Amino acid sequence: MSEQTVSPAADESSPASAPVPAPRPPHRLLRAVARWALAGAVFAGLGSGVAYGISGMERTDLPGLSTRGDGRWDYPELSLPALPVGTPRPFNPENAGEIHHADLRALLLRAPAGATPDKKLTGGWVSTERYVSEYAPDQRAALSVLLDDYAVRHVAARGWTMPDGTVSRVYLLRFPSSGLAAGFKHDSVLGNGVGTSLAAAPGAEPDASWPDGAPGSEMFVSTDVYVEPEPYGAKQARHAYVAGGDTVGLIVHEKKGGAAAVPFHQSVVLQSQLLG
Repeated sequence: MSEQTVSPAADESSPASAPVPAPRPPHRLLRAVARWALAGAVFAGLGSGVAYGISGMERTDLPGLSTRGDGRWDYPELSLPALPVGTPRPFNPENAGEIHHADLRALLLRAPAGATPDKKLTGGWVSTERYVSEYAPDQRAALSVLLDDYAVRHVAARGWTMPDGTVSRVYLLRFPSSGLAAGFKHDSVLGNGVGTSLAAAPGAEPDASWPDGAPGSEMFVSTDVYVEPEPYGAKQARHAYVAGGDTVGLIVHEKKGGAAAVPFHQSVVLQSQLLG
């Protein structure tokens, strides 16, 4: 994926002293350099792959699908909500607990163009029971205990269905601090295995097609990406956990006949950017 600016503009640094201009090369040389540069860019783009051949683009280009036909969805341009006056961003050195002071609901990934909104997951608050219902029935009680142990504060969710039948759900869980959020994620996903089996994907395994350091991932946000391998029955589900500061997110895509990797990875990257 690519870099897309979602944070408010930072203070401009003092400009450095301007260097003395070098003599301009002949126009013929300039034209030749431009042609070779263009050719190199084209071949580099062709060789970088369908899903991640956009790492050199601006992050504002990604949601608008400047490169068409690779399966990405047309998401709205990302933007961060305003913070209460005097509150720092989550990864500011003055914010020891790495708290997202913005409204959690405003940090949810918005639905792409053409989506039909889920009438129950509208981008507002949902109960912990609704979140727990995503998991296998025999794991729900233990997961509910973990949510209480780590003092989850709020859960927000949004869902939609795309014209091709892909059903998407995004949950964000806010905890009192980054330490509690990390503890919940470890115990529910990476540790004893509680909560790792979605009801929609009981046999999920790590997604080998998700590259380490995927373009667009933020340095303060971690991702754990899973896919239901074949044979997966009538539907296939993909899901990922995105953790940044005091917030843990769950992203789920499922579709009859197979959930495509490209739009799912796109959703994971964009939600990561909103938390970072």
